[in-house]
Amino acid sequence: MELSKYTIFSKLKDSTNWFIINLLTGEADILDESTGESIQNGDFPDPQPYIEKGYIMDPREEEKLFKSRYLDFKEQQEKSETQIFYVPTYQCNFACTYCYQESYENPPREQQLAVMDSFFSHLDRNFAGKPFYVTLFGGEPLLPDKISQENISYFLDEADKRNISLAVVTNGYSLDSYLHRLQRSNIREIQITLDGVGEIHDKRRPLKGGQPTFEKVAQNISSCLNAGISVNLRAVVDKQNIKGLVDLARYAIRNKWTESPLFKTQLGRNYELHTCQSGHKYLFSRVEMYQELYTLLKDYPEIGDFHTPAFSISRFLHENGELPEPLFDSCPGGKTEWAFDYTGKIFPCTAMVGKAGEELGQFYPESFLEESKCDPWQDRDVLAISECRDCSLQLACGGGCGAVSKNRTGTVLSPDCRPVKELMEMGISLYFNQGDI
Repeated sequence: MELSKYTIFSKLKDSTNWFIINLLTGEADILDESTGESIQNGDFPDPQPYIEKGYIMDPREEEKLFKSRYLDFKEQQEKSETQIFYVPTYQCNFACTYCYQESYENPPREQQLAVMDSFFSHLDRNFAGKPFYVTLFGGEPLLPDKISQENISYFLDEADKRNISLAVVTNGYSLDSYLHRLQRSNIREIQITLDGVGEIHDKRRPLKGGQPTFEKVAQNISSCLNAGISVNLRAVVDKQNIKGLVDLARYAIRNKWTESPLFKTQLGRNYELHTCQSGHKYLFSRVEMYQELYTLLKDYPEIGDFHTPAFSISRFLHENGELPEPLFDSCPGGKTEWAFDYTGKIFPCTAMVGKAGEELGQFYPESFLEESKCDPWQDRDVLAISECRDCSLQLACGGGCGAVSKNRTGTVLSPDCRPVKELMEMGISLYFNQGDI
């Protein structure tokens, strides 16, 4: 018997308490100071409870359990709903300061109805009987010009014929001109980005002519909620705007967005991807961002009414009273996520869509996938990444993002390591320090 390879043990931030977690066995406990310090020194005062919960295991039994949980994960992954992105254009009416698509080519939009027909025919052939939904992405999919509106209306008509559930990722500026048409379709959510209130947002996400956008985007968020359409509000944060989350939270509360069951939020960390933002000093590391969030939540608890940060698995444990299933693979690219664009190309995910050389195949004018390009994406999990195999954090991290790892190392079969232990130290302290898990 020995300490399980998958046992995560550390001290809570700003606390004398400790935590011990094992995602393989699904156990989590908070320990008092004396017990934590004893274990830290290699001494389990009474090992039997830790054996019963799987923090201490026979390595052979651990290996059997790992294989069983892995097969369960793969089976569930096969059954999971696939998210399929469609990019009708890489054009955008915004000039965001951190756009990772800024270096992308934007070929002319020709034969768009024929391309859309091929896209839906591809879905009919390859996803029949499988659970999936389609997300409109860009660029900016909801541009205000007449041709864009006609193209999107045609796309929605074809989706409606097939009873396809849809989502939209938009900057939200021209959403008002599409809202009436969107209400007739099966829209599961619209994701809209606000990076702060007023000038904070306007400096980061102006129109291409420099005009402000906050007021109109905020108004369109209210219009969506009033129309009965779910809004997923995303804030992209870095050192320039993270303190503005206080005012953004208060704005959302004041406008009663947070009272709506149709309203949810996410925080995106502004980071370097592809040719974007190399060397910018205002970018946070993942730990730095969560350290700042941790402090803000303690000083301004109203932020928690607007958004509950994940802190790795901490939020899930807090909200569900149990650990999530072991995460053997955190990258859906080429498995439960695919991205298609208006040029007829197929990509593994949204972070890669439109990047020259990253296409895995095409659906127009003919349809094919290149297996040699697909295989690394489809094989990627913690068993395929050599650096993950002996890492105690692998079942919380899942190997991270394949696009980020490939952008950094040149291969998707490399890790995008997450600071799991540090995030748990903060999150469990924030959500559980006053009581047992």
